Amino acid sequence: MSVLRKIIHIDMDAFYASVEQRDNPEYRGKPIAVGGSPEGRGGVVATCSYEARKFGVRSAMPSKRAMQLCADLIFVRPRFAAYREVSQHVREIFSRYTDLIEPLSLDEAYLDVTEDKQNIGSAIAIAQQIKQAIRDELQLTASAGVSVNKFVAKIASDMQKPDGLTFIAPSQVESFMENLPVEKFFGVGKVTADKMKGMNLFTGKDLKRLTENELVQHFGKSGRFYYKIVRGIDDRAVEPHRETKSVGAEDTFAYDLTEIEEMNAELDKIAITVAARLEKYQLKGRTVTLKIKYSDFKQITRNHSLPQGINDLPTIAAIAKQLLLKTEPEDKKIRLLGITLSNFGEEHPPETGQLSLF
Repeated sequence: MSVLRKIIHIDMDAFYASVEQRDNPEYRGKPIAVGGSPEGRGGVVATCSYEARKFGVRSAMPSKRAMQLCADLIFVRPRFAAYREVSQHVREIFSRYTDLIEPLSLDEAYLDVTEDKQNIGSAIAIAQQIKQAIRDELQLTASAGVSVNKFVAKIASDMQKPDGLTFIAPSQVESFMENLPVEKFFGVGKVTADKMKGMNLFTGKDLKRLTENELVQHFGKSGRFYYKIVRGIDDRAVEPHRETKSVGAEDTFAYDLTEIEEMNAELDKIAITVAARLEKYQLKGRTVTLKIKYSDFKQITRNHSLPQGINDLPTIAAIAKQLLLKTEPEDKKIRLLGITLSNFGEEHPPETGQLSLF
């Protein structure tokens, strides 16, 4: 009989905004947005404080819209060096309990504590101790999800934010997935969710009625994923030592994007995540790749190679937007955008002596 894994997903609460409020007393208790600009010209909110969220402000929202919702919103320039320093401290706290740590970004990670260094044995107790250490040593809060696999642990960590801890026991996993609304499944955007609801599929339990072949027939390759995960099956291991060949981020949207302004706002948000990850790993990439998935699930990529490596936010965002324009996005329905940087080797000019743009 195989041993059930003990997986913890830790997610820092409103990470960038919380660091800013900790370091700047004048921001405490006030609605702040990291990223964007009060002028609302092309800027997008990277994250915001919980005080701002009460007004409906959220990540990826254009600055102009955020200001309309909250006139007193304070915009703060991102300080990635500060966030990385905090992230490294959090990682050190994790390492007191396990070496099986898989960072997803500066503010979240998976931990496999099936066997923990301190022989505590209880994943819940470990999660509680980690949360307490983050509070005591960094004056910040984190939310934790604890379960037998990565998928369920990640969903659980979002259930009682901020400062939450949610445990989904092995015997509860299937019922938990059965009761999960379809829009909570990763990769299910508004279009797919509407399609599912049009088929009277509202929850995981409804999806479970369909065979794997039927799910694939209706939803393509994603159908295989839905078939397994709704049964609580996720065999992915926590991978602490993956060789970094590329660094990227992508997002599937709640509704299809049709306006270039919306697309650019989403690219700004994604670029912020990519820049933070490059900063974390101290990497500069020479190739920027834009990934686009349309509402009909057709997928394309476009890339731009540079003679020198980059990791700065403005350049990444600008190149991604240039690549988007090359695809003539007007009147197209886009359900996913992603940005990846690669080619981390030594810097050298392209053989042609010119930038390569495809």
